[in-house]
Amino acid sequence: MRPSGRAPDEMRPITIETGYTKHAEGSCLVSFGDTRVLCTASIEERIPPWLRGKGEGWVTGEYSMLPRATHTRGQREAARGKQSGRTQEIQRLIGRSLRAVVDMKKLGERQITLDCDVIQADGGTRTASISGAWVALRLAVDSLLEQKSIAQDPITAKVAAISCGIYQGIPVLDLDYPEDSGADADANFVLIEGGKIAEAQATAEGAPYDEEAFLRLLRLAQIGCAQIFTAQDKATRG
Repeated sequence: MRPSGRAPDEMRPITIETGYTKHAEGSCLVSFGDTRVLCTASIEERIPPWLRGKGEGWVTGEYSMLPRATHTRGQREAARGKQSGRTQEIQRLIGRSLRAVVDMKKLGERQITLDCDVIQADGGTRTASISGAWVALRLAVDSLLEQKSIAQDPITAKVAAISCGIYQGIPVLDLDYPEDSGADADANFVLIEGGKIAEAQATAEGAPYDEEAFLRLLRLAQIGCAQIFTAQDKATRG
């Protein structure tokens, strides 16, 4: 029995509230159960120096966790004067995941930055960030299309992410904090709508696993991401 009482292939409730902030070109508050992340997209008419003159744009991500997003207060990274290795890893993952579904030529010479700020953490903050960041990106690109700043849609597909793991010997979907902290294996999958894989991170924490267990985790991720794609579509449809 999972601590939450969920079935092995059962997701936590997903909600995506768009237009959550006033000034960003795209924004949403995404919730996977008790994990809540504010995702905003900012369009800037500039590009990194190495892209100048190539006629291409850039999509990047930044990630942070508010001091009281967890059970005890964490120190702000700005106060420490540097980002943790975990923060750098996650924001690189967010950027890679979003760039996997964007045609940079169609975006033109501009940069879109996805800021993912964790308000409340209960496991799966990086996967919720990626899933919400796509919605914020979609809304920002829609604004460019409406303003006729770009002629063609640069987004090629939806991208979503979900955590899976082996908890007490059983592969389970969408780990919350009690499961994440006690899992024998922990995996994060970034999937593109249509069946492609953008990234897979799978680590044995308490015990190694075999190929069949990995494939079962992947199948669970496909179930979860299908539900996220539906939520993303509903959030951006109108």
